[in-house]
Amino acid sequence: MSFTNLYYKRAVGTPKPCYVCHKPTTTVLATINTVDFLYTCDTHLSDPGFASQVGTTNDGVGAGGAKKMGLSPEEIAKVKAEWEERQRKKAEKAKEKEKEKDKEKDGKDSTAEDKDKKQSDKQVPGSLSLPSASPTSPATPTHQRYTLHRDIFALRLAEHRRRRQAVQAKELAPRLPGPPATPLPTNPPA
Repeated sequence: MSFTNLYYKRAVGTPKPCYVCHKPTTTVLATINTVDFLYTCDTHLSDPGFASQVGTTNDGVGAGGAKKMGLSPEEIAKVKAEWEERQRKKAEKAKEKEKEKDKEKDGKDSTAEDKDKKQSDKQVPGSLSLPSASPTSPATPTHQRYTLHRDIFALRLAEHRRRRQAVQAKELAPRLPGPPATPLPTNPPA
């Protein structure tokens, strides 16, 4: 099983030896599903020969995509404001359509109107809460992301390959034939 070269920095309670210098550390680099993890010192995390941080921006908006496209923070904020405005307009249009449906249903009896109003009241707050929730909760990663240097990553892959092969050998060993139980016949001298 291979894994991607994307590790998340996490803190643990029990210090263990660093992967490189064997000093006790509580910092761990782990893959997303913790297929692979290694304890590292904070000094090694700043070493470009060991690992490099992914997606570092000053404002926290858009990790690597905005950098590659050459967008400034002002341009990103402008696009974000336009998107929020479009979402608000969509919510207003949906509200107007529901009002028009209510006007068309004026010919129904009062119990049917009460039911329709209750249903529209339940739907309208849900649709209005979506646009207001998106600007208040921006998607920011909770852990710092790192990629290992290609040689270090190759060592990690080789170590996992060795472990996997050892497990396979232990599983395969009982199925292999054993030594013969009876001695082999010897030819008498002629």
